[in-house]
Amino acid sequence: MNQNSYELNRSTGGVRWEQPVLLVPYVWIGDFVRCHSVVKLLRAQAAERPVDVLCSSLCAPLADYMPGVRKVIICDLPRRRLGLRQQKALADRLRAEGYGRALVMPRKWKAALAPFLAGIPKRVGFVGEGRFGLINDLRWGEFKLPRMIDRCGALTLPKGAPIPADWPMPELVVPPKEVAAWHGHNGLEQGRPAIAICPGAVGPSKRWPSASYAEVARRLAGDGLAIWVLGSPAEKTLAQEVAAAAGPLGRDLTSTDLRNAILALKGAQAAISNDSGLMHVAAALGTPTIGIFGPTSPWHWAPLNPLAATIETSTDVPCRPCHKPTCRMHHHRCMRDIGPERVLEAARRAIATVGAQVRS
Repeated sequence: MNQNSYELNRSTGGVRWEQPVLLVPYVWIGDFVRCHSVVKLLRAQAAERPVDVLCSSLCAPLADYMPGVRKVIICDLPRRRLGLRQQKALADRLRAEGYGRALVMPRKWKAALAPFLAGIPKRVGFVGEGRFGLINDLRWGEFKLPRMIDRCGALTLPKGAPIPADWPMPELVVPPKEVAAWHGHNGLEQGRPAIAICPGAVGPSKRWPSASYAEVARRLAGDGLAIWVLGSPAEKTLAQEVAAAAGPLGRDLTSTDLRNAILALKGAQAAISNDSGLMHVAAALGTPTIGIFGPTSPWHWAPLNPLAATIETSTDVPCRPCHKPTCRMHHHRCMRDIGPERVLEAARRAIATVGAQVRS
């Protein structure tokens, strides 16, 4: 994309061009990764302009590997209440940075509160929950943009500007020495190719059956691959089941620290994942990724980065896609009808491609 296609008016709104910009992104891992496209677009518009990101402790490790991010403002605001005291404390921190503009991506009312209290001159966002006053550069037509990236990216453009067909792809850059140190810290066998498996997801309907993951893990371990099972502590039981199926080559690497998963995904030769945050992480790292989609549509929710394979059911499931966290029909066919053989074939193909690239 032409870097000057959406050059902003440098004299608009009394905001000096050199003033830093604050991004207020979504808190979910996959959506946070998507927001790196916005960072890239802002830096393409003006390479000298600092871009900072507000994020939770969970997502903070991701920002460490995002080129173009100057600073991370970590704040864990309460999820189900306003938290006015915490909002005011955050506003004090934001005010000290001298931001000229804030791009508020979530549509929630309270997402715009701290930038407003901090007195950031230009606060850009969709109307959302009636945020008149809190947002002073209001945008309409949010629901006419079905993809999350289109909604996020639109906030970097002037009002009425056309949405481009393609956005800059998210990118996570990890130094090789960090991967090597992580490998040694976890006592992993040097030189053995590994495949990362991410069997968790937000909502049970997006999870491919654990027995299917276990079968794939067992057969890939039979090929001599190490099996690294990743996720949060909430997914530990699931991870242990999949890792156990791989025998001595299986490792449960669930962790409270997202950095652990980032480094594992970078060190793996390929990754298999449900439609989850870790799928977006793997794709942004450039690791060949097999994405398994059931109730969600890849067009809406797959990473911008190309996937090694997109696996969907080949049978007719009329209720798909429903985009629901639980199966309302109680049959979960959109996931259950995907056989292990298809995923296994895609994984072996991805591993072979990586091997061919290394040999060349």
